[in-house]
Amino acid sequence: MDRRLFVAGASALSALPLRLALAQPRAAWQDDAGSITDVPGIRVGHFTDSRRPTGCTVIVTEDGAVGGVDVRGSAPGTRETDLLQPSNLVEKVHAIMLSGGSAFGLDAATGVMRYLEERKIGFDVGVTHVPIVPAAIIFDLGVGDARIRPDAQAGYRACEAASANRPAEGNVGAGAGATVGKLFGARRAMKGGLGMASIQVAGLTVGAIVVANAVGDIIDPDTAQPIAGARTEDGRRLLDARRAIASGQVPERLLAGTNTTIGLIATDAVLTKAQAQKIAQMAHDGFARSINPVHTMSDGDTIFAVGTGKSGKTGNPNLLGMLAAEAMARAVVRAVRAAKGIDGYPSAADLA
Repeated sequence: MDRRLFVAGASALSALPLRLALAQPRAAWQDDAGSITDVPGIRVGHFTDSRRPTGCTVIVTEDGAVGGVDVRGSAPGTRETDLLQPSNLVEKVHAIMLSGGSAFGLDAATGVMRYLEERKIGFDVGVTHVPIVPAAIIFDLGVGDARIRPDAQAGYRACEAASANRPAEGNVGAGAGATVGKLFGARRAMKGGLGMASIQVAGLTVGAIVVANAVGDIIDPDTAQPIAGARTEDGRRLLDARRAIASGQVPERLLAGTNTTIGLIATDAVLTKAQAQKIAQMAHDGFARSINPVHTMSDGDTIFAVGTGKSGKTGNPNLLGMLAAEAMARAVVRAVRAAKGIDGYPSAADLA
């Protein structure tokens, strides 16, 4: 072989971006990560607004499921999270609502309550049944007409669509208007979305559903490389915000609350409220593996956890927490892999 050709080839290789030089084959699970509906007792329904990218997603547990929550972001938009603290009275939830629309989107949970009450599902107080419906929202008002946001009717329609079949991912439900990688401004951001994953170990199933709407980049945990996030000035490539900031580039000053990644962990194990809370806490490790930065002052990152108890088994909370973190990281990756680009926000597939 001509040595000059070898040197030229080596020089060309060294000029490749680091992320290309370190690229690894995509893991098989990234194409079929499973679904949160693999967990017995879970149904999921989306409402996606056709007027602009926004919507809501309901996770229904009609028989009730022991619930917990952990809020890590500094700008959350939530409902009924205090009720899930282990020291408080009510043990079970009947649905979890994830919604776009910022704080306005919390109204979608009212429609879920109406749907469940009509079917006598909820906490029996004698004169009626009061459904317990915790909720969390993302900020997506910057995509399209901000006057259009999920309301009670949207939540009701999501319940009507709820099924134990595998739900759609990407630009659906609460993920319709999700975006990621906003550290250097919206014009350099990318499309986020809704993703799911599940893992089965020792006769138990742990599933995750997430709406990825992060200020940070989305990282593939298997390669430690960004797959969606802030783009370069010309918009054609990923910037890799972590390395850009470390090299001295200064991100934009962000308005608090304009981001947020929200999700739910479900398992068919029998849980106490304290165990559900601990699993929700450990599931945030999945955010840390797949989002950088995460839990910022501009995010309202929130994870719920529920145990349907359908397996009849009391799984080890440590194992369930580890599985929850893994499933959540996979779901975040799926959220951007499944997303489709919209005007001004290309998808991971568009840049690939």
